[in-house]
Amino acid sequence: QVQLVESGGGLVQAGGSLRLACAASGRTFSRYAMGWFRQAPGKKREFVAAISWSGGSTYYADSVKGRFTISRDNAKNTMYLQMNSLKPDDTAVYYCATRQVNSNSVYYIESDDYIYWGQGTQVTVSS
Repeated sequence: QVQLVESGGGLVQAGGSLRLACAASGRTFSRYAMGWFRQAPGKKREFVAAISWSGGSTYYADSVKGRFTISRDNAKNTMYLQMNSLKPDDTAVYYCATRQVNSNSVYYIESDDYIYWGQGTQVTVSS
C-alpha cells in the first residue's frame, strides 16, 4: 500500500499564493507518476496537473496553466503544487494521486488512471 498525505492548504486572498505538498510513504514504487486533482462543492473532481517520474514531463489544465507549477523531489518522495495568482474559482479540496509506471516520461490526466489517493487539503480563496 502507498499512503499519500497532502499539506499546505489554507485560506488566502485572491491574487495570493499557496504551495501544496504531497508526501508518499509505504510501498513506494521504483517509478511512479503523480497528479493533482480538485473538487469544489457540488462539482465533479477535475484534473489540475500531472507530472512524470522524471519530472521532465508535465501537463496542466487550461484553467491553471501559467499560474500553477507542479514539481517533485523523488529523494523526498514528495510532489508539490505552487499556486500563484489564485482566484476564488480555485477554491476546492485538492487531492494528490499516484500510480506505478514503467516509463520515466509518462503522466496521466484521467482520475481513473490513478490507483492511490490522498485525503485532500482544503484551499479557500476569498475575493
